[in-house]
Amino acid sequence: MSEPLTAIILTYNETAHVVPCLRAVQWADHRLVIHSGDDEDIPALAAAHGARVLSRPFTNWPEQRNYALDQATTDWVLFVDVDERVTLDLAEAIRAVLTGDRPPVGYWLPRQNVILGRWIRHAGWYPDYQLRLFRRSCGRYDPDRPVHELVQLSGAAGKLTPPLVHLNYSSWGQFWAKQRRYARLEAERLHGEGLRPKPHSLILQPLRELRRRYWELQGHRDGLLGLQLSLALSWFTFVTYRHLWQLRRQRPPRPAGDAPTR
Repeated sequence: MSEPLTAIILTYNETAHVVPCLRAVQWADHRLVIHSGDDEDIPALAAAHGARVLSRPFTNWPEQRNYALDQATTDWVLFVDVDERVTLDLAEAIRAVLTGDRPPVGYWLPRQNVILGRWIRHAGWYPDYQLRLFRRSCGRYDPDRPVHELVQLSGAAGKLTPPLVHLNYSSWGQFWAKQRRYARLEAERLHGEGLRPKPHSLILQPLRELRRRYWELQGHRDGLLGLQLSLALSWFTFVTYRHLWQLRRQRPPRPAGDAPTR
């Protein structure tokens, strides 16, 4: 018999995605929606499609996820972002491992990023493994990682093969807006760790990111869009280090002996 599972969805004003996302996890034993944002239609939509809905003012994503863990009623949880879809193959794979004897306490899921209508297979966008299926008694989200949240898992983790489909950026405007926010948050995180950027970091780090994305991770195999995405992420590496440089000038860094440089 399969162990019970709660599918957890966090929402922040993504009304158009709520119903399709919930339909893709209707096989789960429980569906829990944590709602934040200004769209008052989302709780009613989610409840009408069988989900338990709780509202919580948004602070940051790790805190939202840890709050959701505390509200779930099953030990096994599956986090699904509202713009992600669980395929039938992935649902079957999840059920299979939860039926087995003594499974690992968590599983990494490969993520298929669809950007501007295309599945991007290179430049670090695939397989893009995400630790989304785990025992909540064995995992919590790191509060010091506001960007690209990280699960701190107590125990072994396995990997599943069917991908989680991510309907990622549908327009360049959406891409630029989110990456600007990510760059600022990443700079805050690096500053909090005491990283002291050198002047040449503003040039070398973006160039390294371009080389990594376009050549080492084979972004060139995705054609023009692969080049555009690699250049864009190189630019936002520059933006991150520019923010970091500004933060260092505004706030005293940690003593030199304790602070890494890059």
